[in-house]
Amino acid sequence: MVKSYASAEYSAAQKMPADELVRQYAPLVRRIAYHLRGRLPASIDTGDLIQAGMIGLLEAARHYVAGREASFETFAGIRIRGAMIDELRKTDWTPRSVHRKLREMALAIQQIENETGGDAGDQAIMQRMGIDPAEYAKLLVDATSTRVLSLNMSREDNEAEELQIPDEVTAEPVSQLESQRMLTDLGEAIAALPEREKLVMSLYYDEELNLKEVGEVLGVSESRVCQIHGKALLRLRSRLSEWRQ
Repeated sequence: MVKSYASAEYSAAQKMPADELVRQYAPLVRRIAYHLRGRLPASIDTGDLIQAGMIGLLEAARHYVAGREASFETFAGIRIRGAMIDELRKTDWTPRSVHRKLREMALAIQQIENETGGDAGDQAIMQRMGIDPAEYAKLLVDATSTRVLSLNMSREDNEAEELQIPDEVTAEPVSQLESQRMLTDLGEAIAALPEREKLVMSLYYDEELNLKEVGEVLGVSESRVCQIHGKALLRLRSRLSEWRQ
């Protein structure tokens, strides 16, 4: 039943003129753009994200494979978000010094957790890095607005390491298997996060609440949610280090 619905939905989308397709799914593009915009610096223009998302929508209509379990809207959402992230990758607004500090924090988390067998706490991380609470809090905020888990994570100042999920339509079987393994590892890493961090990730990414709304649910400030989110991203980066080697 799900497959037949997805197939029918795709067939309808595939037959739509481009302008009608854009008109029908424009609200989805805008919703994703504003959700993504909520964790980006003020210099990022929402209009640029929407424009990139529209291109992703058209690509989705061309590449969707009938018979998928996911609906066309779900698949389109992934393509739209990916197109927006690709647009952001063209301009890296984050100073290299911030990237360097975030790499150091991810490494500190990894070392502490390997040594203790438990979740790295705030005090342990600050002590390992030799930083004070103010700098630590700022780094957690930076982690939220920086591409810590993006498809392009800087390893050195002039070198980049790629964490890529192959296109399911064109990828070779081995690449598809690697992609599935990576997604499985990511899911397990998220499930193993401390409860508060896992809840923030769920509310933000699954329920698509913005940081202010997440704060209202948890009864904390937006800035505190930003810090929890940043720490979760850094913890995930440290636990998925094998995929960036």
